[in-house]
Amino acid sequence: DAAKPILLSPVDLQAIKASGVTFVVSLLERVIEEQARGSAEKADAIRADIASLIGHDLSKLKPGSPEAMEIKAKLISRGAWSQYLEVGIGPDAEIFTKCQPMASVGFGADVGLHPVSTWNNPEPEIAMIADSSGRIVGATLGNDVNLRDVEGRSALLLGKAKDNNASASLGPFIRLFDETFSIADVKRATVRLSVEGEDGFSLEGASSMAEISRSPEELVKAAMGPHHQYPDGLALYLGTMFVPSKDRGEKGKGFTHKVGDIVTISSEKLGALTNRVRLSPDCPYWTYGASHLMRDLAKAGLI
Repeated sequence: DAAKPILLSPVDLQAIKASGVTFVVSLLERVIEEQARGSAEKADAIRADIASLIGHDLSKLKPGSPEAMEIKAKLISRGAWSQYLEVGIGPDAEIFTKCQPMASVGFGADVGLHPVSTWNNPEPEIAMIADSSGRIVGATLGNDVNLRDVEGRSALLLGKAKDNNASASLGPFIRLFDETFSIADVKRATVRLSVEGEDGFSLEGASSMAEISRSPEELVKAAMGPHHQYPDGLALYLGTMFVPSKDRGEKGKGFTHKVGDIVTISSEKLGALTNRVRLSPDCPYWTYGASHLMRDLAKAGLI
């Protein structure tokens, strides 16, 4: 309802980054999909082959560990290595720019899909908030809107798949760490997702932060430190293990958004973040940047 108020994103000048492939538990299916190229018969054969090499349960595997490197060597020898496996179990985390400072949207706002995409999905996540020294000071919820078809064509299209007008949602608020809420609560959190479509379609799912393969602290350190400073601080999406696969329409085609979908991401101690899905060109344009903020502060006599 356009007549109802919305909340601004709770971050402004902070850099907005994201981490990917942070849940090894769900990683193999992405590799299998990549190698099978949409064939169910090939997927079953590849799944069996990979399972015979490395087993089914990777939940205890530590990225970058000797055990992970042994698995990497086995997969390379069978021609089953993948860009997803490299960042999923290799020594280096995937960290990318989700959007520019002041470009994220908040609770109640529209989130945008690039109009070229026909296969896309929400990514329900927790985002860490770190100060300029790299100290994690709080957390919020986020929707790392993703274009699966664009990213699937080439990893070099990640920017087009991830960074579009209104494609980064954060909120409803930042909850700062104190005696009632800490990083331990983030690590124990369950992140829930619901999608309600104007066509009557509904989808629900959840992921447990306890299954993340790299800790929030490790991911923040991968993003910032002596190698890269963020003087205004950082918001970092932590990734998700939930990839919606429920068919929407034709059997076997899986999930994709339709314009008008209502997406709600929630967690017990962080509240709920709700947004409506539209095409990016139809969302309010991002027109207020850092230069506008500086001019307004100067006009108000604050700087």
